Amino acid sequence: MISLLARLRAVTGVAFSIVLAASLLGSPLALAQQVDLSQQMQLFNSLPPDQQQSIMQRLGQGGLGGSSGLGSLGGGLGSSSGGTGYNGSQSALLQQQFLQQQRRQQEEQDSEDKFGTPLFKPGDTLLVDIALPGDPGFNGQPINTQINTPVYGQNAFAGSTPPSANGSNTSRSTPESQALQQQLTQQQLAANNQRLQEQPLRPLEELQADEKARLTELVELIRAHNPYVLDSAGELVLPGVPSMALSGLTEDLATVRAAAQPAFSKLHIRLTRLPLRRTGTEGLKHFGYDLFENSGFGYQPTVNLPVPADYAMGPGDTLLVQLFGAQNQTLRLSVSRDGQVNFPQIGPIDVQGRRFSEVKSDIESRVGKQLIGVRADVAVGETRAINVFVLGEAKYPGSYTITGLSTVTTALFAAGGIKPTGSLRNIQLKRQGAVVRNLDLYDLLMRGDSANDAKLLPGDVIFIPPIGPTASVDGEVRRPAIYELKGGLSVGDLIWMADGLTPLADRASAALLRVDAQQKRVVLNINPSSAIGEGAALINGDALHVLRLRPQLDLGVKVEGYVYRSKYLAWREGLRLSDAISSVDELKPHADQNYLLIRRELPPDRRVTVLSADLAAALRAPGSAADIPLMPRDTIEAFDLETSRESIIQPLMDELRVQSNLTRPVQIVHIDGRVKVPGDYPLETDMRVSDLVRAGGSLDSAAYGTHAELSRYVVDNGEQRRTEVLQIDLAAIRAGDSTADVALKPFDRLSIKQVSGWTEQDQVTLRGEVRFPGTYTIKRGETLHSVVERAGGLTDLAFPAGSVFTRVELREREQEQLNRFAERMRQDIAEEALEASRGNNAGSTQAISIGQSLLDQIKAAKAVGRLVINLQSSLHAKPGSYEDVILRNGDELIVPKTRQEVMVIGEVQSASSHLFKRGMSRDDYIDQSGGVTRQADRKQIYVVRADGSVESGHRGWFTSSEGIDIRPGDAIVVPLDTERLPGLVLWTAITTILYNIAIATAEARVI
Repeated sequence: MISLLARLRAVTGVAFSIVLAASLLGSPLALAQQVDLSQQMQLFNSLPPDQQQSIMQRLGQGGLGGSSGLGSLGGGLGSSSGGTGYNGSQSALLQQQFLQQQRRQQEEQDSEDKFGTPLFKPGDTLLVDIALPGDPGFNGQPINTQINTPVYGQNAFAGSTPPSANGSNTSRSTPESQALQQQLTQQQLAANNQRLQEQPLRPLEELQADEKARLTELVELIRAHNPYVLDSAGELVLPGVPSMALSGLTEDLATVRAAAQPAFSKLHIRLTRLPLRRTGTEGLKHFGYDLFENSGFGYQPTVNLPVPADYAMGPGDTLLVQLFGAQNQTLRLSVSRDGQVNFPQIGPIDVQGRRFSEVKSDIESRVGKQLIGVRADVAVGETRAINVFVLGEAKYPGSYTITGLSTVTTALFAAGGIKPTGSLRNIQLKRQGAVVRNLDLYDLLMRGDSANDAKLLPGDVIFIPPIGPTASVDGEVRRPAIYELKGGLSVGDLIWMADGLTPLADRASAALLRVDAQQKRVVLNINPSSAIGEGAALINGDALHVLRLRPQLDLGVKVEGYVYRSKYLAWREGLRLSDAISSVDELKPHADQNYLLIRRELPPDRRVTVLSADLAAALRAPGSAADIPLMPRDTIEAFDLETSRESIIQPLMDELRVQSNLTRPVQIVHIDGRVKVPGDYPLETDMRVSDLVRAGGSLDSAAYGTHAELSRYVVDNGEQRRTEVLQIDLAAIRAGDSTADVALKPFDRLSIKQVSGWTEQDQVTLRGEVRFPGTYTIKRGETLHSVVERAGGLTDLAFPAGSVFTRVELREREQEQLNRFAERMRQDIAEEALEASRGNNAGSTQAISIGQSLLDQIKAAKAVGRLVINLQSSLHAKPGSYEDVILRNGDELIVPKTRQEVMVIGEVQSASSHLFKRGMSRDDYIDQSGGVTRQADRKQIYVVRADGSVESGHRGWFTSSEGIDIRPGDAIVVPLDTERLPGLVLWTAITTILYNIAIATAEARVI
């Protein structure tokens, strides 16, 4: 019998541990079981201590010995339950764990459905996407009939109000009810979609003109007010449409609810929830309430602390008495219901209501007197559980069982905290009908003062009254929030509660928004730094906004740009440019020392003007006119001489354009030509040509320093604009003639000419069989004959007939032609592939394969830029004659050694080179290469001479290509027969180009 009972206990313990763990983990098993809390407690108390210990370890609560385990937690529901070796506080604590889990599940159901989809609630922001039938701009998607969303009754879409945020309709849902809700949801969504299919929206063109106009006006009106915010009742209020209750619905259900409105029966509509976080005044929260945000989710008050000396003993407390001396033992004495402990050999001792320090001293004294040779040490073991009431504006008001060491805040945490409608500053502790202590949580939160956080006694009542007057503060304070007022608080007190002002706050300017006695919203200007402003009294509903300092630099100067360190300087009377930049060492290398820009704001209208400065002149003569006096808010920009200044100057140009008008045109001038940094520059007061040249980085080495042209716009009588061109004497300006230094006007353009004939030094390259190969600098108009003579002429092994002359311009043009041919061939191949796919032509397939191979070759080919010349004729021609080639920059002459071979390439069996033999014809060399292939075009065989000229291989009626004279260095080309490949007419030209490139490249590589 005992064995059977032990087995039953083991099975029951395992089952309970599974149910308990599932409950705390929020699994569907816990939802399905819904085991009664009292039954669970009875089952737990019936288990042996080792199984209770195992369950508590699974719950993460540690052991049960001493003051840990269940006894280490405070709070709970219900009265003390007897158990096997455990006091009532431990049982109540386990009950509180269950209660907290149920609270967690309830709050999760209030914010989301069982599938995690957010539900609409009051204050949510949503976007209404609405459109006429056929509108391409409509972003809504069809409603999915398989949406797994709960339905809250039969009339969810018929205008009835869905469940409120407390979620009372869903807190006890079972798997069966959830399945039914899902089925109802799918049925209503399917019915809605079926209605749309049976009665589809009429096309836009079928609507009457007046109806179309009315719907268009409604759509535009609703779109214009996007986004919308649900009101405090969770209703959506759209212009021209009755309000709709959406609280508790998902996006899809809310869309179906909106589509059921008669006003939208001919429109598309979609509701989308926007997870916006409120900011500014609307985003302010009540101070202090977030302290309790997680209070209901496993709050565990700390009780493993020494029992204070003033702790009042009562029934349920346990004393641990250690005897030593003549006797060595430890006694565990529990306070009985009548307030006594039964001490062996001494008798009952009354401890009810006495302080622990008195009880400790009394017991130790009695042991010393009545037990000879024995001494005692007394400590408190488990403390008793007490029942208190938390009422008023608590989140979960009711009766709570907590530990005897608990305080007012302990009970508040056990009750889930305080609702936003409750007061944090007037929490009342009532004992036997009288208020014995008032707790102000602001003292605890702001000062860390817990003096009024009193210890609780059985039967105490913690009452939370409604919140009192409030005032908000935002802007430049460290802790913007809504604060509860207590007593006659002032603006200074409110700022102190907000943890003071930020460093960027305007301490002399704040705005106090108030509803006055006439129910009008008024604004009071407050100076928080003054005694009057700081002492201004607050009333309920006041809103204080502390302004931010202006971002402008008031009494300072900024240096930035091409400097090592950007910096701010304090402005003072008499501050000059040389004080801001005291040395050129502050500039980076290659900085423009002669041109700095100063952006200046002129009072009283802050009109922007720009000045330039010559830093080199200012440093040479500090205090002179060149050392410009600075003003507050000046910004000094330094430039370099290598890069464009557009990124810095363009924003200044934009500011000047914004403030321009008819009487004051844009203050802008331009310089181009041979200056280091051409571009647009701001027009300064009394700016002249020399200043604009200095702004452009001065003249470069190719500039024509004698004259320049100034183009100026002139408007005749405000009706017509014409252009004047003025000749500027740069030489006179450079010589210091102020009369030649013309004053500039808006839109002037100065063009600096280039010295006639100025170019970079042209060079040509001679390679191969010349006596002194290398790179030679040439003068303008110099010829090939002249340069070859400068190189010592040709060597004895030179082969002038095979020379290769290349030019940069020809190479660029040939490369462009290759690219165009490649693109055209790609298109031809694509067209041929399309035709082949339609007709399944085997010949087309072969053509595409060959064409793709040629396309790859032409993409890989690099143009040579060869110019066919007769070097021998050029060297013997008269200087300046048409046969003497005029050289250009980048030309290259390659003179090979004497050639003795003949090359055969193209559609032959084996492309190769053969030793030249006098008397052999073209076909003889082709035969030595194995003859032509089946794809060869015999009629188009041609010969490329060593100098690059071509002898046509075309056979006429009365001529034969076999009679072409073959010479050393020639190349015989057997082209592809493109007539056998339909559709690709461009191939002949492409193959010719490829062969010519190959020949020229091969000859150049011989050197």
